[in-house]
Amino acid sequence: MPKPKIVVLISGSGTNLQALINATASGVINGTISQVISSSPGVMGLTRAETASIPIYVHDLQGKYYAGVPKEDKASRKEARQRFNVDLAAYILQDKPDLVVCAGWMLILAPSFLAPLEREKVPIINLHPALPGAFAGTHAIERAWEAGQRGEITKAGVMIHKVITEVDEGEPLLIKELQLSKEETLDDYEARLHAVEHIAIVEGTNIALKELCGF
Repeated sequence: MPKPKIVVLISGSGTNLQALINATASGVINGTISQVISSSPGVMGLTRAETASIPIYVHDLQGKYYAGVPKEDKASRKEARQRFNVDLAAYILQDKPDLVVCAGWMLILAPSFLAPLEREKVPIINLHPALPGAFAGTHAIERAWEAGQRGEITKAGVMIHKVITEVDEGEPLLIKELQLSKEETLDDYEARLHAVEHIAIVEGTNIALKELCGF
């Protein structure tokens, strides 16, 4: 029986992608990364995929879809973003994946992207560096650390969750908590959190393959 096919979406350095590459290579994840798709060209994550002989594809919003469209032309940019979403969904579905994993994908996945994958019953999961209901959206690591420094919270963490239209609000599959310390610098907290992310992305992918894909 062929192993489940996983498409991984990235936008940057790909450290969580590397954790997935290592886990599939060692058999910790019983699946195959069929393709890595980046929203940005030239990022380290693409090099990591190529080094592992994984096919890559760049779906470049800024360099392709927004090219020549001024920021002031909001209607044209909205239309371009819609094409970006529709084209991305169509491209992924050509690969017939069993699971899509967002491992540092920095763009919002709109309904025009999510709906086609839902129709084809392809689940999507995302890693978010915060606990459920806290610090949705960008800069979650910095926001959590700052809240800890102010004494507003004593713990933060990482979750792997299902992707839905509402940003970072999907059902959690895995939660890992981290205690916060006012004596810890942002850099130290970020390093500690990233180490947890690399574990969580592997465990969450295995949960998704078992519970969402039936493997």
